[in-house]
Amino acid sequence: MDPTVLKREPFIEGKEAFVEPQLCTGCGYCADYCRFDAFRDEGDGTYSIDPIRCEGCGVCVPLCPAKAIRFEERHCGHWMVSQTRFGTLVHARLQAAGENSGKLVTLVRKEARRIALEEEKRLLLVDGPPGIGCPVISSVTGADKVVLITEPTLSGWHDLERVSRLADNFKVPVYVCVNKADINQKLTLKIERSVKDSNNKFVGTILYDEALVQAQMLGLSPIEYLTGKTRNHIEKIWEKIWEKN
Repeated sequence: MDPTVLKREPFIEGKEAFVEPQLCTGCGYCADYCRFDAFRDEGDGTYSIDPIRCEGCGVCVPLCPAKAIRFEERHCGHWMVSQTRFGTLVHARLQAAGENSGKLVTLVRKEARRIALEEEKRLLLVDGPPGIGCPVISSVTGADKVVLITEPTLSGWHDLERVSRLADNFKVPVYVCVNKADINQKLTLKIERSVKDSNNKFVGTILYDEALVQAQMLGLSPIEYLTGKTRNHIEKIWEKIWEKN
C-alpha cells in the first residue's frame, strides 16, 4: 500500500527487567527462580537478561538481595497513522518479540474510528489476526459484520468454527469465504453446507491463482492487478458482503 506515515507513537505494553551490572553481586537467585531462563551468567560475576526471553513477570525484582534489577515499561514498537492511495490507514509495527495484544488492537481500532468519524467515512475495515485470543476479540468488538476467510483444510475448517462461535457470542453477523477453494472441492462444499446450517452467510469462493502472489510482489491489491475469473469472484464476494441485511 506504500503508506506515507503522518503520525508515529510508541506502543507500551507490559514491563521488562534490566540488571544494573555495577550493583549485581552474581548471587544467581534471579537465574534460579526465573522460569523463562532469561538470565545469562556473563562469567565476570554478574548476570544479564535476554530481552527476548523475559516475559516481564517481575518475580526477580523482589528476590534480588542487591536490588540490582530495575523493572521498566516495555517498548514493544510503534503505532502509526498513514496516508495511502486508498485512504487513511492506522497500523502498527512491533519490534522483534514485541507483544501483540488486545490493548494494541483496541488502540488502533479506536484511533481509526475517530478518524473515520472526523472524515465522515461510511466504511471502516479492521484486519483481524487469526485465532480466538484477545487481539481477535478486540477486532470483533463493535463490528457490524465479521468476514472470515478460510481454506479447504481440516485445520482451516476447525479454526473457522471456533472464530464463528466467538463472533456469535458478540452477536455479530458472520460472512464466510473459502480461499483456494479448488484445491479440495469436496471439503469446500462441506464447509459451505456447515456455514449455511449454522445460519451464517456463505459469500463465495476464490480459486487458487498465482497472479495473487504477483500482485503482492508488485505492491498492488488484487483488484488493481487481476483480470478475469479471480477478480470477478472477489468483486461478487464484496457485493454480497456490502449488501444491506
